[in-house]
Amino acid sequence: MIRARSVVLGIVMGLVICAVTPANNMYMAATPLGGGHFPLAPFFILFVATLGAALVSRLFFRKNPVLTGIELLVSWGFMVVVSGVAYTGLARTFFINITAPAHFATVGNRWKDVLAPLVPKDWAPIDPSAVEALYNGLEGGYRLGWLEVLARIPWSAWIVPLAAWGVFILLCYLVMVCLVNLFSRQWVANERMNFPLLRVPTLMTEAYDQGRPFAFFTDRFLMVGLFIPIFLHTINGIGFYDPAVPQFPTLFLLGPYFPQTGFFSGFSKLRIYFYPAFIGFAYLTARQISLSFWVFYLLGGLLFGFFEVIGYQIPSSALGVTFGPTLTRPEETQMIGAYGVFFLFIVWLARQHLFAAARDALTFRRAAAAESEWISAALSFWGVLAGLGLLAAWCVYFGMSLVPAVLLLGIFFVIMLVATRIICQGGLAYFTLTAAPTDGLLAFFGSGFFSNIGLMMAAVMQKVLFVDLRESLMPSLMHFSKITENVRQKRLIMAGLGVALFLSVIVSFTAMLALCHKYGLRDLQVDWETQTTVGVYENVQRLFDAPAGPNEWIIGFALAGAVIMFVLVICYQRFYWWPIHPIGYLTMYSSAMRILWFSFLIGWMCNQLTLRYGGVSLFRRVRMLFVGLIIGDLLMGGIYAVIGIYAGQSYLVLPN
Repeated sequence: MIRARSVVLGIVMGLVICAVTPANNMYMAATPLGGGHFPLAPFFILFVATLGAALVSRLFFRKNPVLTGIELLVSWGFMVVVSGVAYTGLARTFFINITAPAHFATVGNRWKDVLAPLVPKDWAPIDPSAVEALYNGLEGGYRLGWLEVLARIPWSAWIVPLAAWGVFILLCYLVMVCLVNLFSRQWVANERMNFPLLRVPTLMTEAYDQGRPFAFFTDRFLMVGLFIPIFLHTINGIGFYDPAVPQFPTLFLLGPYFPQTGFFSGFSKLRIYFYPAFIGFAYLTARQISLSFWVFYLLGGLLFGFFEVIGYQIPSSALGVTFGPTLTRPEETQMIGAYGVFFLFIVWLARQHLFAAARDALTFRRAAAAESEWISAALSFWGVLAGLGLLAAWCVYFGMSLVPAVLLLGIFFVIMLVATRIICQGGLAYFTLTAAPTDGLLAFFGSGFFSNIGLMMAAVMQKVLFVDLRESLMPSLMHFSKITENVRQKRLIMAGLGVALFLSVIVSFTAMLALCHKYGLRDLQVDWETQTTVGVYENVQRLFDAPAGPNEWIIGFALAGAVIMFVLVICYQRFYWWPIHPIGYLTMYSSAMRILWFSFLIGWMCNQLTLRYGGVSLFRRVRMLFVGLIIGDLLMGGIYAVIGIYAGQSYLVLPN
C-alpha cells in the first residue's frame, strides 16, 4: 500500500535532479549526480530520507510513519527512472547532435553542401543566430540570473525542433515502458531473476519497515564495510584539494608487466580499478554471472594474443566505417551475432508468456494484470505495436524509407532489451555497448540499404537514445517494475510514470538550454560530447563519399559470435554443472568491463569462499560488509558532490 505523497515526492525530487544535473556535470565538472544504473543522487536522498524518517518516528513516537519503507523505495524508483534523462540518457549530447551540421560546417569538411541539405527542416533551428547563441551564449549571459536567461532564450526558434524530437522521444519511451511491462512477468515472476542493484535499497527499506533501521545501520559488518570507502575517500579527497597530502592509488597499470607481442600481448593495456561499491555489487550478483564477466574479459585479451601468435593479422581497414562506441577491432564485432542469438534465447524462454499475451491481444480477451505488471500483457502488446508503428510513420514523414525504418527500429529495441537483461541480471551499475545497432545493418546490407537521408537519420536517431547506454531508461524501468511488484495501486504508478517521463524531458531540455545560453556550450566541459557527435557525422559523410557494401570480415565474426553464443546458451540450459553464464560473453569487449573486471573477480572470490566454507548463514552476515562498501562509496560521492558546489571542483568517487 502506497500513498500519493510517495509518488509526488519521487517525481519532484527527480525533476530537481534533472534541473541541477546539467550545471553540476557540465559547468562545475563536479561528481555526476547520476552516472550509471545505480545513480548517486537518488540513493543519497533515499539514505537521508530513510534515516530522517526513522529519527522522526523515534523522537516523536509516531505509530504511523510519514513514509513507509515501500513508499521510500517507490520514491527512489521514480528518481532513478528520470535521473538519467538530464545527462547521458538523453540531454548530454542532444543539442550538439541536432546542430552539429550547421555549427561545425567548414570549407574543408563540406558539411554545408553535403550534410546540411539532408537535415529535415524541423529537426534543428532554421535561424543560424539561434544555433550560435547556443554555442556562444547570450551576450553578458553569465551575469544574468537564471530566470532572465530563460526569458531571453529564442524559444520561437526551438519550439518546432523540440516538439518534433519530443514526439520521437516520448514514443520511444512508450515502447520501452510497454516492452518492460511485457517481459516483467517473465523475468520477475517466472524466472525470479536476481536484481543485484536493488538489494541495498531493498534491505535498507525493509529494515525500516520492520522497525530496526538503527540496528541495520549499526551492524558491525556494515560498519566495517563503511569504514573502508570512508577512510579511502577522506584521505584521497584531502589529497585532491591539497596536493601535499599523499593519496592511496585506486588505479594500477598492469600493462608494463606484459609483453607487447606474443600470446599475452592483449593485456598490454590491462588496468585494475579499485571501486568499493562495484566490489559490493559483484558480491551480491549470482556467482555464475560474476565469474563469467571477468573470465570472458580475460579471454578476450587472450584471443587478441592468440591471433597474433598464429599470424592471423586482420587489417584495420577490415573494420570499415562503424558507429560502435568502443569498437576498435574486427573481432569485437562478434557481439553483433551474439546479441541476436541471446535475444532469441530471451524470447524462447518467454515463449509461453508471449504467446498468451499475443493470443489475449489478438482475440481481445480481457485479462487482469499480474502482480509484476502495471497493465495487462495484452495491452502492452498493442502498446509496442502502436508505438513502433507511429515511430515508423515519424521516420517516413522525415524522409526515411519504410523497410529500413522498420528494421532499424526493431534493431534498436532488440539491443535495448538485451542490454536491459545484462544490466539488471548482472548488477552492472556502469555499462557500455561494444557495437552500435547500425553496425550490424551496415555490415550485412551495406550503406546502400539506406538512402543518404535515411543513413543520416539512422545515425542521429541512434545517437539520441540507443548508443550511449550508461544512463539509459529501459534498465531503470525494469528495476522500477521489480520495486512495484507487490504495489496494488497500479494506476497511480502508471500515471506517475507518465507524468515523470513527460516532465523530465521538458525540465532536462530547459535546464540544458538555460545552461548553454548562460555560459555558451563551447565553454562547458563537452569535449567527449563534441568529439563523439562530430564523429557520427564524419562517419556518415565518409559513407556518402565511398559507399560500402556488405563487410565480409564483420559478417564472419558476427556469425562466429552467433555460433559461440548458441553453444553457450545450450550448455547453460542443458548442463546443470556448467559454470559460465552467457551474458558474460556479451560484455567481453565492453569498455565498462575494463573498469569492472577486477571488482567482479574480487566479488566472485569472496562470494565463493563464504558460501563454500560458511554456507548461507555466513554469506548473509558477510553480505552486510559489502552492503557497507556500497553505502560508503555512495555517501562519500554525495558528500563530495556537495563540497564541489562550493569548492568549484570535485573529487570524483565514481567513474564519470
